[in-house]
This record gives sequence, C-alpha cells and structure tokens, in this order.
Amino acid sequence: MILREILQIMKEKNAPILLCNHKGEFEASELLENLSEPMLKTAAHFQPGMYIAAINEGGYLGEVLFKVKSKEAHA
Repeated sequence: MILREILQIMKEKNAPILLCNHKGEFEASELLENLSEPMLKTAAHFQPGMYIAAINEGGYLGEVLFKVKSKEAHA
C-alpha cells in the first residue's frame, strides 16, 4: 500500500484523527492536497492508533512519517 491510499481511506471514512509530524498536525485531506507526488507514492504501513511508517526497499518498517492523534484528545 502507498501513502496516498492510506490517506484516501482515512478521508473517505472521515476518520476522527490528526496526523502529526515535526511540521504540525494535519487531517488526511490536507496531506492529500499538499504532499508531493513522490511522497504520496511512498510505500507505507498504517498501524491504527499509532503511526504511519514508510516501508523500506527490504520490506521492513522504516521512518515513522506521521504519528496518529485522536481529534477528541486534541479538542
């Protein structure tokens, strides 16, 4: 699965979460609109409630791209 697919699923489900990295907190729809095409094509894994991590060429989890944060906890 690629990052774009994960974000599209979150957007379609209207998931009540924010995705966080060193640049801030974002909704899936914001990231779909603003991330570069190469970033959106990154192979990734979504661990619900925890993170979205890149998958490296060896098929292992790599860098955490976004941490998952509940919108309710944020309010």
